[in-house]
Amino acid sequence: TTEIYTLSLHDALPIYESSRMGGGTMGFAYDLFISYSHIDDQPLIPDRHGWITQFHGALLTFLSQLRGAEARIWRDSRLQGNDIFSDEILDQFAQTAVLVTVVTPAFLKSKWCVKEVDEFCRCAEQSGGIIFRNKSRIFKVEKTAVKAQESLPSAMRDALGYQFYVNVEGKNLELEPNFGEEYAQRFRLRVRLLAEDIAKLLDTLSSESPDAGRVTQTACKAIYLAECSGYQWDNRKLLERELERQGYSVFPDRALPGHEEPYASEVRSMLEKCMLSIHIVDDHYDPGLTGPSQESAVILQNALAVERSKTAKLPRLIWLPSGTLSNDKRQQAFIEALDSDPGAQFGADLIRGNIQELKTSVRETLKKLAGPVPKQEEAAANGASVPGLLYIICDDRDVKATVPVRKFVKKRGYDVEIPVFEGNAARVREANQQLLDRCNAVVLFYGAGEEIWKRTMDGELKKMAGRRGGHSRVPSLTYLADPWTSAKQDLVDMEEPDVIDGRGEFSEAALDTFLKTVEDNGAVL
Repeated sequence: TTEIYTLSLHDALPIYESSRMGGGTMGFAYDLFISYSHIDDQPLIPDRHGWITQFHGALLTFLSQLRGAEARIWRDSRLQGNDIFSDEILDQFAQTAVLVTVVTPAFLKSKWCVKEVDEFCRCAEQSGGIIFRNKSRIFKVEKTAVKAQESLPSAMRDALGYQFYVNVEGKNLELEPNFGEEYAQRFRLRVRLLAEDIAKLLDTLSSESPDAGRVTQTACKAIYLAECSGYQWDNRKLLERELERQGYSVFPDRALPGHEEPYASEVRSMLEKCMLSIHIVDDHYDPGLTGPSQESAVILQNALAVERSKTAKLPRLIWLPSGTLSNDKRQQAFIEALDSDPGAQFGADLIRGNIQELKTSVRETLKKLAGPVPKQEEAAANGASVPGLLYIICDDRDVKATVPVRKFVKKRGYDVEIPVFEGNAARVREANQQLLDRCNAVVLFYGAGEEIWKRTMDGELKKMAGRRGGHSRVPSLTYLADPWTSAKQDLVDMEEPDVIDGRGEFSEAALDTFLKTVEDNGAVL
């Protein structure tokens, strides 16, 4: 990564470190600011980078790759408690889209760090609000497990955290890459997941006016995806992302209290809004909550979901990976209860197997809860199936030329959409973004569009893959049409995969091969 250093006109002001990029987000000079305590960047091993520096580098790489341009990240490299927090430095927050806070005991004790959060919140209220399209512009990275966060503004206390620690034999250990390859892999994966969420928010900020984000969207479908041990955090996050992509709101949607009584109250309130609860259980016991029973959050959530299932018939899924046994007596007792106690299982299907088996069960359960769709009933009556949505991306001059393709695809039972071309620019972009996010396959119709249009569309497809977490790649095809150009000829000469030469008469056979590939790929939750 390339780092640049800019010195203030005033000699007394500190140097700030930022990462170069190709463009801003919705008028912001910086994509994000990393707020942290300097003690947390002290190297664990001499001549090695500290944790914050490693985090910064990984986040820069992932975020730049996901957005197709080098991200602009800034963090102070020299500010200390005795330095002057000048107006010139404060002005940077008004030019920053997102705040990433690295929460540790040192962070919570730092007046400097709290001041950075306060200042960002103040500026954010003047540039679209802290909550934008129901997503917080504050990302809370929990490097260390901490309980007391009362010193933070409520907007940050309520923000969902990104756990960078796991519980090992009752002790929370940080995901420090120097601890070994397993820790390094988990560290990189969680930075990647964080980068995807930041990229999605930055894309939304880029396509909206500042005030548009203040509109609250109410989802009609909600699922309670129970909190789990730190070892399953990655699987939970990936499942959460897939559910959101399917159009579901996922609870908890904010950080929950650390004391069991208010915790239980908030969980009950969330469960009342949900059509399904999903519980991920493994061999780790995370005490987590303070209170009379000092119960594990995982066990308490199951009990509360049982309660809701008895009163409101809430359907539930519990995933227990095959062969799960725990060295902790409390967790092992819970595992055995899930296997044999009807009370612990009440209202639930118990899934033993791998994560894919859980996803399959979730998909099938949601289909049952949704009930039959009229189009599916009609197709079934005709002995056909409805594979899903095929999105044909084209230039507005090619709408008529796509008619044979659209007719053929519709005969095969697909819903077919082409881009929205007219209307407010931000709304047009949002509508086309939604089509990308929910389609099952893409045909890029390369006709009247110039080569730069083709490259731009390829970039949008890469962003789509990033937003979907890379775990549900959407099949795509490039369909070459007149007018013919040297760039199109080069694609043919290079025998690029997933390219159809569509010159001359429309060929059903070539497109049929692609659709069979789509159908073999199937729906991926």
